[in-house]
Amino acid sequence: MNSKRIVIAGGTGFVGGVLSAEFSRRGFEVVVLTRFPRPRHDGVVEVEWNGAQAGAWEALLDGAEAVVNLAGRNLNCRHTPDHLREIVASRVNSVKAIAAAIGRVKQGPRVWVQAGAVGYYGDTGKVICDETAGAGGDTLADVCRQWEAALAAAEVPQTRKVILRMGVVLGRDGGALPVLGTMTKWFLGGAAGSGRQYLSWIHLADLAAMFAAVVADERLSGVFNAVGPAAVTNAQFMQELRRVYHRPWSPPAPAFAVRLGAWLMGSDGSLALTSQRCVPKRFLELGFQFRFADIPLALNDLCQR
Repeated sequence: MNSKRIVIAGGTGFVGGVLSAEFSRRGFEVVVLTRFPRPRHDGVVEVEWNGAQAGAWEALLDGAEAVVNLAGRNLNCRHTPDHLREIVASRVNSVKAIAAAIGRVKQGPRVWVQAGAVGYYGDTGKVICDETAGAGGDTLADVCRQWEAALAAAEVPQTRKVILRMGVVLGRDGGALPVLGTMTKWFLGGAAGSGRQYLSWIHLADLAAMFAAVVADERLSGVFNAVGPAAVTNAQFMQELRRVYHRPWSPPAPAFAVRLGAWLMGSDGSLALTSQRCVPKRFLELGFQFRFADIPLALNDLCQR
């Protein structure tokens, strides 16, 4: 088995596509686990899995360098009780499936990098959260707590475990930015609610470099905040987005309008109104070099091409 193999569960999405390209560039054999595999011509192999049960995919973990788990239902939906149960189950079940598979192969992966979210901290207002901060008390914080608890319970003593608590990922082709960019172009890029809530964000290129860094360095384990070093308020973010799209002003949206608009779009207003002011303390201590350390630089790169 190729020791340079990396297996990415849930790797066909926005983040997974960039990680596949990044690890291929670094000389890895990349295998993506997905519900609907398709032939590819970029050297990446897609293999079927359902996110919960054993299958032929398990053998690919034997002797692999790393497994990266991005699997889980998208949070960008209405947070009804049924949807929240599906969100939790999709995350917890994928962790349990990978843990069981590692227990059945001869040589488990050297490292397991598990996606997490800064939603773990809950609505923190202006409080700055590094990796030592505790879990919040709201619904999404509880989702994240259960997600991380599943990894903590995984008995994989030969496999190093890392959690990357990701902030809002900014990229051209997915996530929140294309939607917000379109709204801004139509003069709907005002602050949401008070605008004082903090947004912890990360440029997709820096996120890919973070995944590569924790895979490469055997000394690294535990939790890392995968965010940029300079969180901004919602008002600051939208002001910068208006700048790059040459829209000097847009009317602010009161909180009730944000909630109503999100519901009509099949999303949830809490995603825009919750405040998380996180810092990547551990990455900064490691001397991680951010290509996009502030929001003007990131948005210039993503929106002005």
